[in-house]
Amino acid sequence: MGNIKLIKTTFSGYILLGTCLLQLVHAILDPMDFLALQSIRKSLEDMPGSNFFTSWDFTSDPCNFAGVYCDADKVIALNLGDPRAGSSGLTGRLDPAIGKLSALAELSIVPGRIIGSLPQSLSQLKGLRFLAVSRNFLSGEIPASLGQLRNLKTLDLSYNQLTGPIPHSIGTIPQLSNVILCHNRLSGSVPAFLSQTLTRLDLKHNDLSGSLSPYALPPSVQYLSLAWNRLSGPVDRLLNRLNQLNYLDLSMNQFTGGIPGRVFTYPISNLQLQRNLFCGPVQPSDQVIIGTVDLSYNRLSGQISPLFSSVQNLYLNNNRFTGQVPGSFVDRLLAASIQILYLQHNYLTGIEINPTAEIPLSSSLCLQYNCMVPPVQTPCPLKAGKQKTRPTAQCSEWKG
Repeated sequence: MGNIKLIKTTFSGYILLGTCLLQLVHAILDPMDFLALQSIRKSLEDMPGSNFFTSWDFTSDPCNFAGVYCDADKVIALNLGDPRAGSSGLTGRLDPAIGKLSALAELSIVPGRIIGSLPQSLSQLKGLRFLAVSRNFLSGEIPASLGQLRNLKTLDLSYNQLTGPIPHSIGTIPQLSNVILCHNRLSGSVPAFLSQTLTRLDLKHNDLSGSLSPYALPPSVQYLSLAWNRLSGPVDRLLNRLNQLNYLDLSMNQFTGGIPGRVFTYPISNLQLQRNLFCGPVQPSDQVIIGTVDLSYNRLSGQISPLFSSVQNLYLNNNRFTGQVPGSFVDRLLAASIQILYLQHNYLTGIEINPTAEIPLSSSLCLQYNCMVPPVQTPCPLKAGKQKTRPTAQCSEWKG
């Protein structure tokens, strides 16, 4: 054999050293990755009932640890608290040593009680494509340096206690597909997103404010939720561009201006625009086939379009609609094609329905507090109040 020697490796592999290399059963994990995993382990603990870290025995190969995935001698994915490993969550902090895992492409952490801020060192993970740390107790601001992760496709930091603005640098990441930052305490404006592959943007339940540029989002967006913020200004030009939307929730904001009729032709199953300051008439360009449309608690006016009669759950209450309820609504209501038709608290003057007509048990109709006596008595939600008819003085003063 000459000067060839057989040396046992750390992880029970064997290497023949000398003039030739004969066998390599296991590659030795990169020392930097090994030390990084040790630091990560020291900063986190299993919550009661969790046994995620049971397999993390550093006398064996870390590439066999629960939630650790390797390619050759580098860690490429880290799923901390992977439910498949029997974890019910982790507690502790995220150690900055995570940034030393130079080949990491995926980092996820299951719901738990991880506290503290996101390490700035995450920006060193240039190949990171997936970052998901949701339903924990992260605090502090989102590091602006995350904008350096130019390969990032998914960013999910939802259901934490993050504060401060959404860094504008996040919006410049060229391949972003999913941005989920809902249920935090983020403030400031919504940055413009330049990625032409962005499909999901979920920022609901924060404290965001300001107006949205007509070009703030690319036409590729399919899921958009900005509900429960303090956003303002018109959105008609923006919505006219987002023709691939299949979910839209802008409720509980202060948006103004009109609602473009084109929105009602998008492939949306649930349209939530309630509790804003939208005003003016609403004129769909075609028959509306959206399952649920909620335009309640706005300042919409004019007559109700008969094109809404094909909506299964329609909330137009607490607006300024005038005139007669279209006959097509009555037909579909009596045929049980409409399940919810809330028209209360408007200025409607009539509806052509036989007082003896029986509303199907599966349908709900509310007409109270309009400029007419409801011809049929049907149960209304408690928040509609007890007054059946709007005061005559209000009806005579309101001209639509």
